[in-house]
Order: sequence, then structure tokens, then C-alpha cells
Amino acid sequence: MKIDHIALYCKDIEKTKAFFCRFFDAVPNDLYHNTRTGLRTYILFFPDGETRLELMTRPEVTACDQYNPYRQGFIHVSFSVGSREAVDRLTALLQSEGYEVSSGPRITGDGYYESAITGPEGILIEITK
Repeated sequence: MKIDHIALYCKDIEKTKAFFCRFFDAVPNDLYHNTRTGLRTYILFFPDGETRLELMTRPEVTACDQYNPYRQGFIHVSFSVGSREAVDRLTALLQSEGYEVSSGPRITGDGYYESAITGPEGILIEITK
């Protein structure tokens, strides 16, 4: 068994899509738009050929008032980029583009080499070796 995909509601679907395409080499499908409900979605495909992320928006979506990293539910998404050097490069690039680095790059207590950044719409993203 494996997870088929993860879905994420966002306010600015185009900005969020552009982020994942630019920094994580995602390739989107064509925009789906349900004119009855206002739902718009993209499925993003990542280079490994198996990882998929669904971005969704609709008129009722509201922004989170405050991001709480200790709230109940899904907290972050993690991408493995293959090497420590790739973690360092991508973290530096994202920081230079104005994204907040909340930790790392570092070796965690459980042995991962990772950094964590806050992406568009407050999405916490771990970048691992």
C-alpha cells in the first residue's frame, strides 16, 4: 500500500503551483475547473514519477489566521532532494528568494539531514537529503 497523493487547499493556486514547479521541478496537469462549485485543481507530478500533490481552491477557502506548528493534523510536507549539497543549495536559493528558513540545514536528532522553510501560504516544507 502507498499514499496516492496529498491534497492542499490554497487561496492563490497559481502562485502555489508556480512555487512547486520552480523549486521542486513539479509538472502540473491542466487546470480542472468545476463551474458549478467553483473548485479549481491541479495535480502536480514530481520527477520520481510517483509523488503527486493536488492543489485545490474554491471561493469558500479561507486563509489561516495564524500558523501553529503544534496544531492537530497534517503539519508539513517533506521532499528528498538526494544529497546534503542539494539540501544546502535549495535552502540557500529559497532563502535568497525571501522564504523563511525555520531550521537547518542540520542533522536532526533522528539522523536526517534537513532544513525547513515556510513556503507560500504558510506551508511548512522540509527539504531532506
